[in-house]
Amino acid sequence: MILKRFYHEGLAQAGYLIGCPGAGEAIVIDANRHIEPIILAAEEEGMKIVAVTETHIHADYISGSRELARRTGAKLYLSSLGGPDWTYGFAEEEGAELVKEGSVIRAGGIRLEVMSTPGHTPEHISFVLYDDASGPAPAAVFTGDHVFVGDVGRPDLLERAANFEGTMEAGARVLHGTLKKFLELPDHVMIWPAHGAGSACGKSLGGVPVSTIGYEKTVNWGLRVEAEQDFVNEVLAGQPEPPLYFKEMKRINRDGPPMMNGWPSPVQLSPAALEGAEFVLDIRPSGQAMAQPLASAVNVPLGRSFTTWAGWHAPYDKPILLVAETQASADEAARELSLIGLDDVAGWVPVSALRRAGLLDQPIEALTWEEAMDLHQSGECVLLDVRGESERTLGMAEGALGIHGGHLSRLAHELPRDKTLLVYCAGGNRSPIAVSALRRMGFQAANIPAGFAGHPSAVSAG
Repeated sequence: MILKRFYHEGLAQAGYLIGCPGAGEAIVIDANRHIEPIILAAEEEGMKIVAVTETHIHADYISGSRELARRTGAKLYLSSLGGPDWTYGFAEEEGAELVKEGSVIRAGGIRLEVMSTPGHTPEHISFVLYDDASGPAPAAVFTGDHVFVGDVGRPDLLERAANFEGTMEAGARVLHGTLKKFLELPDHVMIWPAHGAGSACGKSLGGVPVSTIGYEKTVNWGLRVEAEQDFVNEVLAGQPEPPLYFKEMKRINRDGPPMMNGWPSPVQLSPAALEGAEFVLDIRPSGQAMAQPLASAVNVPLGRSFTTWAGWHAPYDKPILLVAETQASADEAARELSLIGLDDVAGWVPVSALRRAGLLDQPIEALTWEEAMDLHQSGECVLLDVRGESERTLGMAEGALGIHGGHLSRLAHELPRDKTLLVYCAGGNRSPIAVSALRRMGFQAANIPAGFAGHPSAVSAG
């Protein structure tokens, strides 16, 4: 048996290729939209992809299952569970086979047995892997967003991200019940989840790629809480705010992801493109964007958190104009945006051209905590904490307003426009994004690079 894991750092997301060398056949689970590496890996191993499947309708990225099945001629297998609201709208068109508890997907001498595991979402399934060459015992389970290393899937996304009211507590109770299925699997069975540390699909995911049933029984809090109400209380507490784009992902993945047909490559445009541009995304490192800002742009640095923060701020109903240093960085940004369905990239403008045209502003002020507190106490400015709610419960600067950085455009009416906003996050990585978003909306804003970690109260508490 061959098993290959395809991991995207920005999404903290894993897809899998499982192959049977004897038969030259393979199955793919939970592919994202960047399917080329999977196709290439199968070719290099002499494998034909005969089956493509996924654990659920994903909320944090566009699924690549539909396009991968088309490209390779593989059979598409999709969950039949979840009811009318979570039925795959494109299943009949693609000739997909709908699976349920006990269904089997085969590739040569390996097989996946479907396990119904609702809770995170109603249609969620997991796959128990058997390898005939190794014996009758199960070898592994691909758990999707149901069980992670050290954590379990969150059951609140349908309500908090997709606005399905009244679903999160019910989902938590269902999740508690279905987790018991994992306790019945042998301790040696490996767990291969769909996400790792950094994903918004849980609150305390481990950083290692694989675990075992036996180990998770010992360390995973979700498998150790026996009382249902205790589990419900714990699994719903302290979850990170789901990015706004999650709602769009659920809809697109349910109704049918459009075909990519290759990598996007934005066209280079002149600074004149800024005139009338509906949304400008500056992908430079924050230090550069703070030193020479573009007032009309939201700055989201091209890096590990790019997709998440672009998804918080970029619109799905307007074209996106990129500001970048090179064609290569613009291409990379467009590829990353495509992972979350932001396909309408109108082009990119070189920073050098903006600099020559005199369109970049003076540096954004960076303040020490001493300077910021003096300005705040004088009444000239207002402190703004852009961390998540669970972070703010552990401490805030005295008198600060608290709004998650991703919700600034939605909650801008709660902010004063007659005072400068002094923005801080935890360690200085998120506040520049927030400052740029505020400036784009016409607010005066300055940055506190030290973040709350450098605040006197945080230092004394530590």
